[in-house]
Amino acid sequence: MAKKKDELESLVIALLKEKKEISVPEIAHVAGMSKSDEGDRKAIRRVLNGLVERGILEAHGAARARVYRALTTTEADLPKLHEDPQTFKDIPLSRESEGLLKHISQSLQARKPVGYNQDFLRLYEPNRTFYLTSTQRAELANTGTAEIKEQPAGTYARNILNRLLIDLSWNSSRLEGNTYSLLETKRLIEHGESASGKDAAEAQMILNHKGAIEYIVESVDEEKITSHEVCSIHALLSENLLGDPSASGRIRQIAVGVSGTNYLPLENPHLLKECFEIFIEKLNLIEDPFEQSFFSLVQLSYLQAFEDVNKRTARLVANIPLIKKNFRPLSFIDVNREAYIKSLLGVYEKNDVGLFRDLYLWAYTRSAQRYSALQQAMGEPNLLKLKYRSDIQEIIRTVILEKVAGPQVVHRVQDLIEEKKFSEADQAELFKLIELEIVSLHDGNIARFKIRPLEFQAWKSLQ
Repeated sequence: MAKKKDELESLVIALLKEKKEISVPEIAHVAGMSKSDEGDRKAIRRVLNGLVERGILEAHGAARARVYRALTTTEADLPKLHEDPQTFKDIPLSRESEGLLKHISQSLQARKPVGYNQDFLRLYEPNRTFYLTSTQRAELANTGTAEIKEQPAGTYARNILNRLLIDLSWNSSRLEGNTYSLLETKRLIEHGESASGKDAAEAQMILNHKGAIEYIVESVDEEKITSHEVCSIHALLSENLLGDPSASGRIRQIAVGVSGTNYLPLENPHLLKECFEIFIEKLNLIEDPFEQSFFSLVQLSYLQAFEDVNKRTARLVANIPLIKKNFRPLSFIDVNREAYIKSLLGVYEKNDVGLFRDLYLWAYTRSAQRYSALQQAMGEPNLLKLKYRSDIQEIIRTVILEKVAGPQVVHRVQDLIEEKKFSEADQAELFKLIELEIVSLHDGNIARFKIRPLEFQAWKSLQ
């Protein structure tokens, strides 16, 4: 029985009032559709993927094991979700940020609709107005300084480009609801091979990130961040993802809405273009690279200058000042998607950067540590890694000795984790740890897993 898109969306919302998570077969059963008919399954997946993209649902698991959970409160009267204690786990929040979080965690009906506030941009005075305090800027510079002195702009980013392409493409896409794993992203970027059972739009999103990051690194010698450069980044990120191809790289001509918020962006195209140029002008006057970075992340996200792909564009533009000055990049490693969305709600609805700033400070520290050659010496040992050290080694050793080919690595790791019967609370984090270890394998560190060079090479040839 055919179902219209809006009927399926309403059904999904209704099911999530009763259940914590749902799957394609469950929806098909309730909707009176076939569980085996590929046409029906595709129709359901399209609706679910659309809800994920709009920040209403999040996907967990892969292929047939994939389930969907509610992420935000929606206008479809989805009950308010219990605040997940993991959302801002480990992120130090100021008292003001905690108050802001309490406000934006209310239902949509309890929050007032607000329009774009031009003064939020116009009253910002470069080098006199600061979103980051002098202490915060100094700490970020100390954390982000790479071992590169007086080198041309972009030298550090070029040195770690392969790693940056994978990390930033994966994490930025993940924050948009993309379900590719880190290993699947690595294989897609390095070998051009899409993961089986995934939507083609997910692969396109990741490859678009790769192209845009390469463009940024190649253009880093330019003295200023121009409107042309920002529009070009948007064009690369949105390639083949917008209904209207001419909207790529062009300031929008239509009104847009932002899911999960009462914020209404500017509608007047002429005023929008004027504000975009003011943003570019102020951005280039800011002297501190971290203030520049955070300013671009805040104001580009708030302005919603393009029809779509605004947050992705903001995340990449925020890296340009850091790459120019040879600071370690901001890859949004370990950033919780719901925390990112809620932090932005504070900007959208209250013009309050406090929560977003707390997230930025924490996220940059995490990213900088990832790229620091001194990370092992500086950081505390990962307690989960210590607890399951032998299990992690055994799983990685099994993957290599069984010569598991690239496309099957993720599924095999998931199967091995399930066989170990770890606690549910630890499984997701263990998968991340094992993924990172596999991505970081090379001839010099395989001894940790009792693997001989010939065994490693035999496995590597299949990746």
